[in-house]
Amino acid sequence: MEGIDKTNLPKHIAITMDGNGRWAKTKGKVRIFGHQGGVKAVRETVEAAAKIGIKYLTLYAFSTENWDRPENEINALMTLLVSSIHKETKTLMNNNIQLTTIGNIKSLPSNAQKKLEEAIEKTKDNSKMMLVLALSYSSRWEILNAVENIIKDGLTSNQVNEDTFRQYLTTKNVPDPELLIRTSGEQRISNFLLWQIAYSELYFTDTLWPDFRKADLEKAILDYQSRERRFGKTTEQRQK
Repeated sequence: MEGIDKTNLPKHIAITMDGNGRWAKTKGKVRIFGHQGGVKAVRETVEAAAKIGIKYLTLYAFSTENWDRPENEINALMTLLVSSIHKETKTLMNNNIQLTTIGNIKSLPSNAQKKLEEAIEKTKDNSKMMLVLALSYSSRWEILNAVENIIKDGLTSNQVNEDTFRQYLTTKNVPDPELLIRTSGEQRISNFLLWQIAYSELYFTDTLWPDFRKADLEKAILDYQSRERRFGKTTEQRQK
């Protein structure tokens, strides 16, 4: 952490946690073994982010497209989700971290919804960092859901602008991420926070998610701090 500039931290980091299945395959194990290995990476990354001073951390845990995976893998993932939330709530409390979710949560099994609700309620007054779990989430679903609700509320075209539209997104209470990290070497967005990452810095690492640790997070932050963020302006305009 010595090289990290605490005055130039991304307020919000989003991570696509990719590579669990390939990690398991390299060890001659089934895919769920990789997801189980990913839980440790989640714990260490969340604790590291809070310690560094990140205020919001969003983890892409389960996409709407993931429902198309084999039924046995989905069932195992949902079981792992329930057990992990139950076990890790204590970690969230110890680190003063608030939990929230984005996505079509109603599509999750009832026991998963119940555990999420319990953890969200228990951690609601924590203030050091907000952990956002993207579950049964995709940007296209989120954007279409926002449009549907705007129509239901009877808004006219001249009433809708960027600020209005933002209030209909599931991330309305969370600032846009300044840094998006994707593990496993893949270099694509995969339907994640398409509206929100309009000006995010993208960081890709070959590290498979179960191997991702504090040092990897710090490396990504250092890379972020080496970049010039211009938001469409020139360097000279930004320096004024």
